[in-house]
Amino acid sequence: MEYNKLVRDKIPEIIEKDGEKPIIHIAGDDEYEEALKNKLHEETTEFLENISLKEAGDMMEVMRAILALRGIDASKLEEERQKRLEERGGFEKRIILERTEK
Repeated sequence: MEYNKLVRDKIPEIIEKDGEKPIIHIAGDDEYEEALKNKLHEETTEFLENISLKEAGDMMEVMRAILALRGIDASKLEEERQKRLEERGGFEKRIILERTEK
């Protein structure tokens, strides 16, 4: 079966335990970044199709990896979220902006 996609680190071991042989390679920086972007898209789609903690966790793990690749400390994510919340608010009021007028 063909996949050609980024997988979690333990997946090759799991495949071997299932009696199959994984054919893998280690991505270089450019390929890794592109694979992470594709993986984020995949995980976001799965999350939107099945909103759950499991899918949210998968999505967040990919985001953590992207931040690490860019040299950004993932622990700063909550600080940035809080800052944006204070400056621009959240989504609790369910406001839909229809248009603006002059």
